[in-house]
Amino acid sequence: MASRLYDWARWAVRRRGRVVAVWLLLLTVVGGLGITLHGKVTTEFSVPGIESQQAQDLLKEKFPEAAGGVARVVLAAPEGEKLSAPKTSTALEASLEKAARVSGVVDVSDPLKARTVSADQRIGYADVRFGQQASDVPQEAKDALSRAMDQARDAGLEVEFGGSAMEPKTEVGGPAEIVGVVVAFAVLALALGSLVAAGLPLLTALVGVAIGVLGVEFVSRYVEMTSTATVLALMIGLAVGIDYALFIISRHREQLADPEQDVEDSIARAVATAGSAVVFAGATVIIALAALAVTGIPFLTVMGLAAAATVALAVLIAVSLVPAALGFFGERLRPRDRSGRTARRAPGAWGLAWARAVTRKPLLVLLAGVIGLLALALPARDLRLGLPSNASQPVDSTQHKSYDLLTDGFGPGFNATLTAVVDLDRVPAADRTATVTQLRTALAGDRGVAVAAAPVANADSTLAVVAVVPKTGPDARATTDLVHRLRENATTVEKAGGTLYIAGQTAAAIDVAGKLSDALPLFIAIIVILALILLTLAFRSLLVPVKAALGFLLSVAASLGATVWVFQDGHLSGVLDIPSAGPVTSFLPVLLIGVLFGLAMDYEVFLVSRMREHYEHTGDAAEAVTQGFARSGRVVSAAALIMVAVFGGFVFNHDPIIKSIGFALAFGVFVDAFVVRMTLVPAVMALLGRRAWGLPAWLDRVTPDVDIEGAKLPARTKPEAENRAEHEVAAR
Repeated sequence: MASRLYDWARWAVRRRGRVVAVWLLLLTVVGGLGITLHGKVTTEFSVPGIESQQAQDLLKEKFPEAAGGVARVVLAAPEGEKLSAPKTSTALEASLEKAARVSGVVDVSDPLKARTVSADQRIGYADVRFGQQASDVPQEAKDALSRAMDQARDAGLEVEFGGSAMEPKTEVGGPAEIVGVVVAFAVLALALGSLVAAGLPLLTALVGVAIGVLGVEFVSRYVEMTSTATVLALMIGLAVGIDYALFIISRHREQLADPEQDVEDSIARAVATAGSAVVFAGATVIIALAALAVTGIPFLTVMGLAAAATVALAVLIAVSLVPAALGFFGERLRPRDRSGRTARRAPGAWGLAWARAVTRKPLLVLLAGVIGLLALALPARDLRLGLPSNASQPVDSTQHKSYDLLTDGFGPGFNATLTAVVDLDRVPAADRTATVTQLRTALAGDRGVAVAAAPVANADSTLAVVAVVPKTGPDARATTDLVHRLRENATTVEKAGGTLYIAGQTAAAIDVAGKLSDALPLFIAIIVILALILLTLAFRSLLVPVKAALGFLLSVAASLGATVWVFQDGHLSGVLDIPSAGPVTSFLPVLLIGVLFGLAMDYEVFLVSRMREHYEHTGDAAEAVTQGFARSGRVVSAAALIMVAVFGGFVFNHDPIIKSIGFALAFGVFVDAFVVRMTLVPAVMALLGRRAWGLPAWLDRVTPDVDIEGAKLPARTKPEAENRAEHEVAAR
């Protein structure tokens, strides 16, 4: 691999103008398509085959007017006043009449007539039902609905919005994300010792991210995807794009510290060595993200493939655009001292000191690290999965305010309304009313149900819907238990010839969480096996892959534990601006495992490849650990800090899903890089000694030699000026 990348990099440097032009052309074309022909994204996380989705599909088929998106308009009169007051009720009625004329609206309920008002008549709600699915309701219709309620506002009413049709958009690019990029630039400047060199990884990463994200926008025209898919592609693409360019540029600058090193040869060698590690590490990230497809959940598959495509672009840019750009800078990237001479520096003084400190008492370091990580992982024992409710939206958002008003007026269960859908197609017509009435009585009799509304049937009475209001909120464990209990009534309905489904947003969130929990063991097994195979190929060793996989599992456990402690248990909610504690986002563990696996293998490859490179040249296993760490510790630390800064910027995003993903990834990368890879790895390698590099003879024969260390590269090329001088001397 190294030899081919060496030849490829020399070609890219010599034709750098063409390479840059191709990437700019690709950016222009994909950018144009993404901006002009983009599709629309959804905020719904649906999964084919789960009970709530089956019910939704049945409603679309047999009762379409009940399957459309709902905007719940929550109204509150001032303290001491009532919605039924003459002036207030007149304004409310006028506003609701305007709401009924909004494009796409098929039905509007009146709180006073439908009796959806609180006991003190101060708080009420009106359901505005659209003919389209929630994700298909255009923003223009939502804005028109908001304007329709102006007369109610003028009468002194507080008007807030909830419901499936009013889910907020996921937005990125705010101040917090920009701060993350600024921090990344500062880290790059310190790591590379040059502002010019620091700007290059950011520039090339932004090119890759722009192509990736705009490409995802274009693909959304043909493939349904959630808004989270674009954000994940941005988050992962930016982080790995910066890191991969950093690894190559850092190696190039390290080599140029030798005044006898030719620039073109140095670029090619950097791509051949650090670039080999980039290709290998990038492949692990791509495979791990693509492996999300094994969950069988379409929206998660699309998210994984979108992020994987962006990572693939980051790898291609690192081994083509980066060397081409380095060719343009030429001698300007050679390190200089204050006098202008080439600076010869001993690489990694602090890294060498740290490695020697860790390897002095490796067993003690190993035990302390493992115990610490297990302690961090303890809260993960109580992990609960779900999807965020409106309680998790920002406190000043209309969704959060509507949640609070409904809780104050009716109790928390009104934010977790369930829908019992009864298919009566095979029930004799004479028995349908009795069947639904008996079901409603059974549902209302459950200890966790506050209200079971009167049934509503479709035109031919083949389908009936019963709204069920729990006593507890959507994030409560008791609500999850209630959904499972209500589904136990299915056998009674089946005896009459019908089919019962318990659906609604809350039930859907519970179903998605259950589906993902079932997929988690298989996904973890695939990831661990993948790690063992890839690292065996990379290092021609069995013990190194086993050690890497175990370290990865510790990192995931610690990150999940911290995420549960913060988001589920409610710690640090003020610092991180978390409005309400609740279950962990259902797909976060799977996503965390896939992404963190790839990034953990990045650092493993970069650290251990330098150790193996030293071992290949000297045969000294103990010295290989310290010297390899000294040469790679600085750049891996910088890469990890950049990852933490980029992911950490998303912690302050208002979207609760993005916030939790950003936190989990930032914490996971920090722990994996600084505790596992930079502390436990050298300790374990010191304990293993020469045994770390052993491979059974039969396995050695069948394992291909990928040579990511560059052992087979040609001899170093001298600087071009020095070669010309030697030729002139020879000519004389």
